[in-house]
Amino acid sequence: MNTLHNYHTHTHYSDGSAAPAEYIEEAIRQGFSALGFSEHSVLPFENTFALKPGSEAAYTSEIRKLRETFSDRIEVLLALEADYIPNLSTGFEKLKQSLGLDYIIGSVHLVGNSYPDNLWFIDGPKRETYDEGLKQFYNGDIRKAVTAYWHQINGMLENESFGIIGHLDKIKMHNQGRWFREDEKWYDALVNETLALISEKEVIVEVNTRGIYKGRSDSLFPGETILRIVRERNIPVTISSDAHQPSEISLLFGQAEEMLKKCGIRSVSRYNHGSWSEAGIV
Repeated sequence: MNTLHNYHTHTHYSDGSAAPAEYIEEAIRQGFSALGFSEHSVLPFENTFALKPGSEAAYTSEIRKLRETFSDRIEVLLALEADYIPNLSTGFEKLKQSLGLDYIIGSVHLVGNSYPDNLWFIDGPKRETYDEGLKQFYNGDIRKAVTAYWHQINGMLENESFGIIGHLDKIKMHNQGRWFREDEKWYDALVNETLALISEKEVIVEVNTRGIYKGRSDSLFPGETILRIVRERNIPVTISSDAHQPSEISLLFGQAEEMLKKCGIRSVSRYNHGSWSEAGIV
């Protein structure tokens, strides 16, 4: 890639491990042109991964100060990874305007619309949590559960305004080939329905390397099959590492670039002083 940039980064303000300045210093050391911070948005129930209620001001203030401090060396961006949970999450545009964000990554980590009696956590390090939720909320019906995930993604695309969609097919992470196959017709139909919406809404698809380097997935989020459809539909993409510590900010970017080129994708979206543009990959 001509210039290094990563728009998906978590610090100690949410579920990351270090202070924002440490990520910036590492990004400068690696020759980054831009680094975006995207803490998990506040949620109206207790959890271990999102910004704590009332911490938004401290987070946004620190990132803005760091933007000024490092302005001659790197572009520092202020964002959120906003969870979409019907009836529970805050509207994305309201978040963007009230906090003065550069962009929002829209993601689904919890499937359902009420806490705690209907909220399936599909992320995190434990496969058992995924399996228990599948049994508790969907009576083990994987097709019903996975359909609920993709339909919630569709609801996010239809009801919210955001720039990037995060780890699009993360529903596969804890599946690990056990409950469903990605080449099944019903799954393919769900994916294509969502990609049609993504194309219509002109949202950027994040190509997320974290599942591979954490040993939780054999493929990128999204994988090759989806990326080939992304190419056919001319949907823009950006590579991210979903970093939770400074050492992760560019992990497996080379592997992601090779996969993009294999799928016929020759450019990535780059945020530059208020707007998105395309940058070629060599």
